[in-house]
Amino acid sequence: MTTLILYNGKIHAKQPATAVALKDRKILAVGNDDDIKALATAGTRQIDLAGRLVLPGLHDGHFHFYNWAEGRNDLDLAKSNSLDNLLAQLRRRVRQTKPGRWIKGYGWNESEWPVPEMPTRHNLDLVSPQNPVILWRADFHAAVVNSAALNAAKITAHTPSPGGVIQQDANGQPTGILKELAIDMVRQHIPPLPQAELLPAMKKSIADLHKLGITGLHDQRLMSGDDGPLALRAYQQLRQNKDLTLRLTTNIHHTQLPHAIELGLKSGFGDDILRFGFVKVFSDGSMGAHTAWMLQPYEDGGLGMPATPPKEIAKIVRLAEENGWPVSIHAIGDRANREVLDIFEEVAAQKSGKPSLPMPHRIEHAQTLHPADAPRLAKLGLTASMQPIHLLDDMVLLNRILGERGNRAYVFGDLLAAGTVLAFGSDCPIASPNPWLGIHAAV
Repeated sequence: MTTLILYNGKIHAKQPATAVALKDRKILAVGNDDDIKALATAGTRQIDLAGRLVLPGLHDGHFHFYNWAEGRNDLDLAKSNSLDNLLAQLRRRVRQTKPGRWIKGYGWNESEWPVPEMPTRHNLDLVSPQNPVILWRADFHAAVVNSAALNAAKITAHTPSPGGVIQQDANGQPTGILKELAIDMVRQHIPPLPQAELLPAMKKSIADLHKLGITGLHDQRLMSGDDGPLALRAYQQLRQNKDLTLRLTTNIHHTQLPHAIELGLKSGFGDDILRFGFVKVFSDGSMGAHTAWMLQPYEDGGLGMPATPPKEIAKIVRLAEENGWPVSIHAIGDRANREVLDIFEEVAAQKSGKPSLPMPHRIEHAQTLHPADAPRLAKLGLTASMQPIHLLDDMVLLNRILGERGNRAYVFGDLLAAGTVLAFGSDCPIASPNPWLGIHAAV
């Protein structure tokens, strides 16, 4: 029985078509209005498209859904065009917040300001002396916090950083700028959003994605990985309530891989709505935080940093492969990408035949590649999971910190010409979830 017919539309198929018939969410036939409407029965719903275009649902290849939904009531600083503007927005939020309550924000990008300097705790303290504040940079690899937040985390001039950077001033005092895992020293003191508030926020976020044409996504993990259990718990509750109307392929953090193996879980476990996908690993940080690992120094100094030692990444890849998990490795800098490619090459050389995995391994972002490395992804059968919208966000920054090497960023065309499979996404909430902005940037 045909359950739905869409007619009087525009449908791109092998032959021009105006109508489509569906049964239980699957396409039965595509053709002209008369032929397709003849398939209707008494219970068939018919919709006149009035000339509108019909497209398949879009799938976002890189999305932090839990973090986006959980933070949609936070301070959105993406349009802040100066430090003064950022502080004015923060001041308004302070007035609306009870003393002592945390204030969170995200999206600022100092590279687009008249004076491209990151804010510090001293700036925030002038506006919010009582409320602890954390404001993530646009890339989520750096954040600025005020003194109240530093005090809550007990961060002083003598506090060591666990795999990140606690920036200090000339006197050795914290500036309030935190990078990579150092951010989690503060974030772990922020109470998570209760499920009674989180689930409605997720339902609204799903509805908003549907309006953009998004019906599925690959759900990514943050560097610390502690968002994973919170996200999975919420997704399962939505699924049980029949409110998860978005196809989610959700990743696990590499620190959770041993637990998954112990339970006998593999990639693909789940159903067509909610299933496990990849093991997420971070090889470096971001350009904006100067933590992307580079072959040559930035124009203003420094090489960035590895987030996970390459030898450890190699162990994770081997363990994942042996237990039915593809890996998804974050790599931004050209040194990070080369190290990751070397690891995949080494692991492949030690095995006879291709690993039996439900999906190929991926490099997330693959933002800057040395020309000699770009063809290697296709040869190794790796997917390049890239976010074209970042090209628009990073143009000014890359010219300033990389110079001519900025031309080696976002080489979509070169990768495609080499036969690399590309998976595009938004990296939301780092960028807008609107897929049309990313498509525009890509072409």
